[in-house]
Amino acid sequence: MILKNDKYQIGEIDVLNLVERYGTPLYVYDTSKMLVKLQLMQSAYQGIAIKIKYAVKALSNINVLQFFKQQGIGVDVVSIQEAYIALKAGFAATDIMFTPNCVGFDEIEKAVELGIPVNVDNIAQLEEFGNTFANTIPLCIRVNPHLNGGGNSKIQTGHIDSKFGISILQMRHVHRIIKANNINVHGLHVHTGSDILDANVFLKGAEIIFDAAQDFEDLHFIDFGSGFKVPYKKGDIVTDIAQLGKKMTEAVHAFNQQYGKEVEIWFEPGKFLVSEAGHFLVKANIVKQTPATTFVGVNSGLNHLIRPMMYGAYHHIINLSNPNGQQRIYDVVGYICETDTLGANRKLHEVRVGDILSIENAGAYCYSMASTYNSRYRPAEVLIHQDKDYLIRERDTMDELLKGQISLSIFD
Repeated sequence: MILKNDKYQIGEIDVLNLVERYGTPLYVYDTSKMLVKLQLMQSAYQGIAIKIKYAVKALSNINVLQFFKQQGIGVDVVSIQEAYIALKAGFAATDIMFTPNCVGFDEIEKAVELGIPVNVDNIAQLEEFGNTFANTIPLCIRVNPHLNGGGNSKIQTGHIDSKFGISILQMRHVHRIIKANNINVHGLHVHTGSDILDANVFLKGAEIIFDAAQDFEDLHFIDFGSGFKVPYKKGDIVTDIAQLGKKMTEAVHAFNQQYGKEVEIWFEPGKFLVSEAGHFLVKANIVKQTPATTFVGVNSGLNHLIRPMMYGAYHHIINLSNPNGQQRIYDVVGYICETDTLGANRKLHEVRVGDILSIENAGAYCYSMASTYNSRYRPAEVLIHQDKDYLIRERDTMDELLKGQISLSIFD
């Protein structure tokens, strides 16, 4: 989003015109930004076989998936429902990786039935997979490397107390199960968390997984997940993708030479591809002065953007309606009936009732984690592609809120 002639624009589109057309609150996604991030990642890895699979959990609108399919990449899904959406978007089953956690074995069987590759992350289901399929279906194994990577404890997935993956210390047990059941392991997976700043975390994970890979006879790929840090505010330190690509490429070449053949390297970025592409537009309902704070109350809240309250996440906020106003300090809060702060102590151009604010970095884990808490409607979604705007999800209605509820005649 840029300020041009005192108006905020996405490409050539005046953002306030989107509000007039579609109302607020409103999620807006820019495919040009998604493409820039994808190309940045692709350009960082030269001379090795690399596959990128978009992590659907970040933003699962079918149009976003179709955009990434058009770019020639695959997808990573964590539920059978996400798998169905990916198939509906046109992805071939073989371009989907199913990486569940704590699901029933019936979901794994369903993925196999659909022809979708499966990533198993616990000993019990590895045994059940072997008992059920033996060597007829190739399998990927998720390894927990016991690395503490990630920007928040809730998104750290590779440490020793994590529920994710099979411990690197259990590899001897894993190999016994593989041998006893004649399991065909064609991939290994490792993912340590999200918002990782230090490239050395990835490199240490690579060192651990490359060492473990030597004991697997015929791997086709090694999947490093994702976790790349994106900027949420000016001056944020982010993952240096170019530097990481250079170092990882060197490590992969060394591994391939030692392993005796070239394996594909996979990454599964979600937030990295869509976070900065998203803008969440809300309207100022009130400006409320108290003895200690000036609140801007908007027509949304943690029901539509839970990250600040759940993770302590920072999302930059812009007053689109008054770009040249005097700057003042506000707490931007929502309309949910509990503490519901979207941004505290924010310096914004003076906010007036009716002004439109944009909450930035709203592409990842915003709509996908939205709810109807307080019986509020979930917002509409708009996609901007090649300087045209498209409605890609309608706003909820009262009918949607009541759908599935059964009114009992016993209370008549």
